[in-house]
Amino acid sequence: MARTKEFDPDTALQSALELFWRRGYEATSVADLVEHLGIGKASLYATFGSKHELYLRALDRYGQARNPRLTRELSGPGPVLPAVRGLVRRFAAEATAEPTRERGCLVTNTAVELAPHDRDAARRVERDWDTLETLLHAALVRARAQGELAPDREPAPLARMLLVLLQGVRVVGKASADPARVRDAAEQALALLD
Repeated sequence: MARTKEFDPDTALQSALELFWRRGYEATSVADLVEHLGIGKASLYATFGSKHELYLRALDRYGQARNPRLTRELSGPGPVLPAVRGLVRRFAAEATAEPTRERGCLVTNTAVELAPHDRDAARRVERDWDTLETLLHAALVRARAQGELAPDREPAPLARMLLVLLQGVRVVGKASADPARVRDAAEQALALLD
């Protein structure tokens, strides 16, 4: 007869996400996970597989929580460019403010730490970036159609530039003690939308 789980896997996954987000993949040991989640090592493996599989599931959850907010921000009715500007400024503010500055963005952290040598992590990073770029592109297409963006401004390259800027903002914000570096770069990029 199978034993009943004595913990909530959903709650444990959320706790793992928070620990990985704060410490990173390599700096989080299985012993750290067992202690933080309050479950036995055998239960961790039986429920989530390996540490790597748990990390990937946590990364998936992070995207599932974040992407609907981005969709709402960029897909609402009315003028589009204020929403795009607001998103860029929000990323810049979060990248330079505590406590978000210290932990950064889990997708960006994964891109830097794991994606160069981990195909599964790289695929998830690319999927997240594709989602953000698609949302930005759709918003900029609408902005151009509504007359907010000049007809000679191409939405696809602008969306790609903003994606790269937002990821750079996350990296520089986490590593730099100078918040003006991030804010100035964000405002300079936004000037390209005028």
